[in-house]
Amino acid sequence: MHAVPYLTLPAAVYRTGGPTSLAMWLAAHPERWLPLIDHAAGTRRLLDHSPDEQVWLLSWLPGQGTGVHDHGPASGAFAVAAGTLTEHVAGSSRAGTPRQLDAGRARAFGPHYVHELANTGTIPAVSVHVYTPEPFAMSVSSTGWGPAAPADPAGVQLTDTAVCGW
Repeated sequence: MHAVPYLTLPAAVYRTGGPTSLAMWLAAHPERWLPLIDHAAGTRRLLDHSPDEQVWLLSWLPGQGTGVHDHGPASGAFAVAAGTLTEHVAGSSRAGTPRQLDAGRARAFGPHYVHELANTGTIPAVSVHVYTPEPFAMSVSSTGWGPAAPADPAGVQLTDTAVCGW
């Protein structure tokens, strides 16, 4: 079941707190994921999957971002493990207002949460993402905040962007 065979996740983390607890726990334990990071190219690695969830590890070079996307009917959370990410959220009172998320911070989200993440800093960043249920249908907008189209279920590829279109 584990995409990374030696990465073992304590069952207690799965049973209590849901996606946010799992993302925060992994982010706080770099000994479990640090060997998997390749900052030279940016990393997008599936850490764990089951019929109920996916756990991803992403590294972000300065200037890399996701583009505007949602996670379809999935709920989940992400935690910043190193560096800082900037998030823009659509459809909220803070829409268009960037939110800085430093290491140790997490965000939980529900179905059809539309956002954009980017490393707008000067040093690489790392984040852990947990989605439930798995597989999820993701939509991505290539034109910014316009209508989103279905994307490959494997997820959004990181893209190099100096300015992420907001």
